[in-house]
Amino acid sequence: MARYILRRIFYMAITLFIIASVSFFLMKMLPGSPLNAEDKLTEQQKEIVLEKYGLNDPVPVQYVSYLGGLVQGDLGLSFAFDNTPVSKILMDRIGPSLQLGAQALLVGTILGILLGLISAISHNGFLDYSSTILAVLGTSIPSFVLAGMLQWYLAVEFELFPVALWGTFEHTVLPTIALMIFPLATAARFTRTEMIEVMGSPYITTARAKGLTEYGIIFRHGLRNALIPLVTVMGPMAVSLMTGTLVIEEIFAVPGIGEQFVKSVMVNDYPTIMGTTLLFAFLFVVIILVIDILYVLIDPRIRLTGGES
Repeated sequence: MARYILRRIFYMAITLFIIASVSFFLMKMLPGSPLNAEDKLTEQQKEIVLEKYGLNDPVPVQYVSYLGGLVQGDLGLSFAFDNTPVSKILMDRIGPSLQLGAQALLVGTILGILLGLISAISHNGFLDYSSTILAVLGTSIPSFVLAGMLQWYLAVEFELFPVALWGTFEHTVLPTIALMIFPLATAARFTRTEMIEVMGSPYITTARAKGLTEYGIIFRHGLRNALIPLVTVMGPMAVSLMTGTLVIEEIFAVPGIGEQFVKSVMVNDYPTIMGTTLLFAFLFVVIILVIDILYVLIDPRIRLTGGES
């Protein structure tokens, strides 16, 4: 197991290197200039600024210089945000995005599993049809539409929660609800499908023949095996929720990392663009590693496959 994890970490490092390289050269192809006040600067002033940040150097030289700083943990200084270190910008911004994403994923997944489980147990019954309709609606309705409805009814009409801004836990409730609907619907759909298939398996029939209780069959044998495909889906979704909540952050005025990324692209703030991209990539590969470890915890039989691959 330890060898498997070390090998995966090595692959993660290679993946991040490739992403950093490709992103760097793609970023250099962006039109425009990183000077946020270039219309007010003279040509001489522009040359001074470009020289200061090494932007006059050939692109390969800039690439080697950036990788050298990256190896030392230096993401560079922001061009557009008062020479603030990129790492500080990301650390200041990532908290709200991580909190909203984690809350939405945790609550949405738990409720989705329960909904899918109820739907599978009452297969072709009223609860099954009702939960299926709810899952379809959750997948179909865009989060920003739901966000507007939540703001109007729960914040404006009934005054239960703040309309927007960021500060207390109450400010996180509405954006969390808006974000959790999609993982809830996805978890419900996958759990229902897998549970129906698993409950018809021969080993479930054998378990019933041995006299095991229905509760034990469902939770110890059925649900445990049904969760494996769901874990695969929820991993990338976790990264998407934690780092891709741009629309929700804009609607609820949440100072998250998604908003920062868009601002950086608009002003060609190269170091911040690169830092944000690498942060997204790092979170993604870590989540994939966690998923692989969860496979083993959910089903120990996977341990042999993971150790030999």
